[in-house]
Amino acid sequence: MQRSPYDTAAALLPLVGGPANITSVAHCMTRLRLGIADRSTVDEETVRAVPGVLGVVADRDTLQIVIGPGAVVAVTAEFEQLLSAQRLAARGAELRVDRARRNATPFKTALRRIADVFVPLIPALIGCGVLAGFNGLLVNAGWLPWLTPALAAIASGFMALISVFVGYNTAKVFGGTPVLGGAVAAITVYPGVAKVTAFGVTLAPGQGGVLGALAAALLATYVERTCRGRIPDALDVLLTPTITVLVAGLATLYGLMYAAGLVSTAIGTAANWLLATTGPLAGLVLGGLFLPLVMLGLHQALIPIHTTLIQQQGYTVLLPLLAMAGAGQVGAALAVYVRLRHDTSLRSLRTTIKSALPAGLLGVGEPLIYGVSLPLGRPFLTACAGGAAGGAFVGFFAVLGDRVGATAIGPSGWALFPLLNGNRGPAPAAAIYAGGLLTGYAVGFLATYVGFNGGGRGDAPSPARSR
Repeated sequence: MQRSPYDTAAALLPLVGGPANITSVAHCMTRLRLGIADRSTVDEETVRAVPGVLGVVADRDTLQIVIGPGAVVAVTAEFEQLLSAQRLAARGAELRVDRARRNATPFKTALRRIADVFVPLIPALIGCGVLAGFNGLLVNAGWLPWLTPALAAIASGFMALISVFVGYNTAKVFGGTPVLGGAVAAITVYPGVAKVTAFGVTLAPGQGGVLGALAAALLATYVERTCRGRIPDALDVLLTPTITVLVAGLATLYGLMYAAGLVSTAIGTAANWLLATTGPLAGLVLGGLFLPLVMLGLHQALIPIHTTLIQQQGYTVLLPLLAMAGAGQVGAALAVYVRLRHDTSLRSLRTTIKSALPAGLLGVGEPLIYGVSLPLGRPFLTACAGGAAGGAFVGFFAVLGDRVGATAIGPSGWALFPLLNGNRGPAPAAAIYAGGLLTGYAVGFLATYVGFNGGGRGDAPSPARSR
């Protein structure tokens, strides 16, 4: 059976030292001509043994592989596609490694650990958020009145006790006993706190929200770990939990709940003020900068803010704005795909885009970021431009009094539609969000299409720059 050109090219590439060892690719009537950076990495004898190879002519920096007339054209095309795809993948891998190295700072490590507290809660937030949205539709339509109270209880139960889960996860992540973290955090939602006065103010159950629970559990973990090293083993099982709950509990009631309440209120007030007064500008900045925030790992700092807004208002107004970054990313990737439709040397990149686009439309942007836009360079910037335009669109309506929010964190793109809500209800929120997505797609596409050179001539990595 005749060997396909792709099989021949795939067999040759690792034998000649891989993508890093290739400085140029060309062909004549019968030979695949490769510029070689290091002859010692070429396995010449095995190259000769590859089916379809008729001979090898080598000198100091050039390797000529005799394949024969006609066949050499097809093999060269496949070889160039494989070379481009592997260089692009290698560039994406380098960027991921570089990102991990840059994120290994105390500040970013702390952010990741805080994210580890909230990420396990996302499935419950999504499930309850979808049910809450569905129940709202039923209530507004006057349908199934016998069912809506039950759905409300199911959708709201988790949110009523989310502080306990935050406390449990906080202690688990930061090295304490999870149930002790949950026990101290539970104080913040206990109805009896309404009988406690701190700083001349009567406390309210839930005051401080998840931020208070997070601070309470962190303090409990610190107290517990301090006790573990000082209390004799015979008394540890009795005294350590008691002291932990007592000290952290009193500090929570007479300090942390009050302070966290001020911070939580300020977050909600600031978010509403920002959108009501500077909506388009706020949307432009948030939508345009979210992809770089993701690259730097700083987006994790927004998770407690989202959760606080959901607790306070029933939805976070920030997530729909930030989701526009994904729309710009999709538009940019589509532009690259269209620009490369006549460039057979980068056909594998189009295949990568085609396989990653469905995930991008559903808000999973990493395949497009690391596989396409970031390695190419300029499309990453034009994707940010698309995100900024989509964010400005949504922010414009916020100035007009139409806020768009998400009842849960996690999904974005099309997957966010079931979770949308706002001050005027789900339908207007969904319409505005859809307009933002379309704007992000269009601007990301046009900005990329106009500025993209493609084909290894400006945006895509060329052989000379990939040495």
